[in-house]
Amino acid sequence: MTREDAVATLWLNRPAKRNAVTLAMWQGIARLVGELADDPSVRVLVVRGAGDHFCAGADIAQLAALADPARGAAYREANRTAEDALATFPKPSVAVVQGFCIGGGCEIAVACDLRIVERGARFGITPARLGIVYPAFAVERVVKLIGAAATKYLLYSAELVDAERALRIGLVDEVHDPGGLEERAGAFSTTLAGLSLLTQRAAKEMVAAVVDHGAIDAELARTWEREAQAGPDVAEGIRAFTEQERPRFTWTTRRERSTRTGER
Repeated sequence: MTREDAVATLWLNRPAKRNAVTLAMWQGIARLVGELADDPSVRVLVVRGAGDHFCAGADIAQLAALADPARGAAYREANRTAEDALATFPKPSVAVVQGFCIGGGCEIAVACDLRIVERGARFGITPARLGIVYPAFAVERVVKLIGAAATKYLLYSAELVDAERALRIGLVDEVHDPGGLEERAGAFSTTLAGLSLLTQRAAKEMVAAVVDHGAIDAELARTWEREAQAGPDVAEGIRAFTEQERPRFTWTTRRERSTRTGER
C-alpha cells in the first residue's frame, strides 16, 4: 500500500505471476482495506496491479484447494471477505486497470466503485475453462453491474474482451490511451479526494439501495438528510461557492469519528 496525500493505493504485487491472487493476498486485501476504511486521512482508495497487468486471476495452483471441503471453505471465505471489504469501503474506490483483468481480477475490479482502464486491457471471467463455478457473490455483483446477458456471455464463453467492448457493456467507465492513463488516474483521484465525502457516502448507500431493492428506503433518506443538516459540509460548500474559494470539506463517517475520538 502506498499513499499520496489523501489517496491510498492498494497494489496487487506479484508481477512475475501477472498478479495472480493467492490466499494470502485475499487475506491481505481484506486487512489493508479494513485499515484504510478506519483512517480519516484517507479519502480515496485506488486499486492497481504492479507491472504490466492488473490481475490474471486466482492462482491456479491454489484453486486445487477448492476440491478439499475444509481448505475450500477457508479459501472461499477469504475470497468473499476481501471482495466485501472492497465493495463496502466507505469512500470512493477506483480500479486502475492495464493488461489482463481476468477471473479474480475482474472480481476485484467490479467490487470497486469505478474502473478506469488502458486501451490495451483485456477482460474475462473464465472459470468455464477449468470447470469451476464462479463464486455466487461475485456473479451477483457482475450481474448488477452489466446485466444478465452480458454476464452470461462472459461466463459461458470464457472469452477475453477488449477495453472498448468492456466500455460498451458497462464493465468499465473510462478507456484511455497508454500515455494518458496515469495522468487521468492521478487527476481523477485527486478530484474525488477534494469533494464532499458526505455526498459521496450518501450517494454510495442510496445507489446500492436502488440496485439491491429497487428504491431508497425512507429511513435511509432521512438518515442522510439528518447527517447533512448536522454536519459541516453544506455550510462550507455554500460559503466556498459564494466566496469563490475551494471548499475544505471535513465530514467523516461515524466509524472514523469513533476511531478518532476513542468512542466505543
